[in-house]
Amino acid sequence: MTNKTLMVQGTTSDAGKSVITAGLCRVFARKKINVAPFKPQNMALNSAVTEDGGEIGRAQAVQAQACYLKAHTDFNPVLLKPNTDTGAQVIIHGKVVTDMNAVDYHHYKTTAKAAVLESHQRLCAQYDVIVVEGAGSPAEINLRDRDIANMGFAEAVDCPVIIVADIDRGGVFAHLVGTLELLSASEQQRVIGFIINRFRGDMALLQPGIDWLEQYTGKPVLGTLPYLQGFHLEAEDAINSNQTEPNNAQLKVAVPVLARISNHTDFDALRLHPQVNLQFIGPGQSIPPCDLIIIPGSKSTRQDLQWLRDNGWDKSITKHLRYGGKVLGICGGFQMLGQGIHDPLGIEGQAGSSDGLGWLEFSTEIQTEKQLHQVSAQLAANNKTITGYEIHAGISSGPALDKPFARINQRADGAISEDGNIIGTYLHGLFDHAEAREYLLQWAGLANVESFDYQALQEQEINRLADCIEAHINLGEINRHLNLG
Repeated sequence: MTNKTLMVQGTTSDAGKSVITAGLCRVFARKKINVAPFKPQNMALNSAVTEDGGEIGRAQAVQAQACYLKAHTDFNPVLLKPNTDTGAQVIIHGKVVTDMNAVDYHHYKTTAKAAVLESHQRLCAQYDVIVVEGAGSPAEINLRDRDIANMGFAEAVDCPVIIVADIDRGGVFAHLVGTLELLSASEQQRVIGFIINRFRGDMALLQPGIDWLEQYTGKPVLGTLPYLQGFHLEAEDAINSNQTEPNNAQLKVAVPVLARISNHTDFDALRLHPQVNLQFIGPGQSIPPCDLIIIPGSKSTRQDLQWLRDNGWDKSITKHLRYGGKVLGICGGFQMLGQGIHDPLGIEGQAGSSDGLGWLEFSTEIQTEKQLHQVSAQLAANNKTITGYEIHAGISSGPALDKPFARINQRADGAISEDGNIIGTYLHGLFDHAEAREYLLQWAGLANVESFDYQALQEQEINRLADCIEAHINLGEINRHLNLG
């Protein structure tokens, strides 16, 4: 087997593949090993803009950070962004190729596999170790044909595999044994061991099960990771539902969860801010009294605008504005604030037009070329420099843009309403950095904004994860398979 590549697969989605991959990347990077992350195929609506002007899954950007690297399209050569329950936008090497339904994409996998192997070969030429994250589960037998996300990739590059299971879900031994049993003989041989994730309890009570598992499967348990209380790492896709109110919360923020919400990681820095109580509002729930409502990004803006109306949130936002509350729209949420959204080519769904919420005087047309930019901008209100990134297909125009939120190389971004209570912007990642975060929190009504270093928190949590892996995982066995000594 290849001595450069190690693959982390899971018994289920959210078993801990993304987190353990990030942790292993930081373990190797701290030992001065030239390491890079890789995910052959990702399906997620949380994405990041890379330094080479492409788009990859957000998790791979976090894993790149764990390696002390800037995000690159080779770290995630195939990204699928769902726009319906059976269809997705297909992104290859950071650029949109087309939209496909699930059946058509299944036949397209042969082409996608070539892109995956091309990126992997480039990384092998540049790095000493590649830590690969699988997708979903390798035991999804209906997807085994032409697989490029799990064992299909591992077989193609001949690499060792670790299988991770989440004991917090229950049934951990059934998950591991069942997954292994459903693999082919050659796939079973490349599994070098198991990792049990998120354990809370007495190891003495777990040990008999581990002994049985190792005897039954002939595979070692490489380690059991404890449940890390309060742990934070940007989510690959699922929204973090832990919504405890900070002791010092002074500002209440509500984010309605759209059906195709994208880049909800925009709100991690707010959710963790000591003065902010942020709530995600699910379907059928009412928006509670709050200081700020944020309409988030969307992969299918017109459909999610209808979703917003179907849940009655438009009426709640109107009432909120009437009582002097603040509203922020980001990307797709910004487009909804205008007078109309036009998709004549059916880029995001069925072709047609939708009336916007009408709170700002502009309209948006969805176009074929997606705008992908890492940007440095100046706030129109105080000329302070802020950073963020753009991922959008819509181009907006109208009088409201004459009063922009920010300027990017003399180009206007977003808009501010005449009364100052509504802001729209295309920029994601605003709250990650102090300048924009402090301005927006003050605008929303927080008089004295406490200092909060989100980047330092991210680094602290990645190192905490790496420390945990070093303490609880048999890294010697992993190093042996990678010929690291």
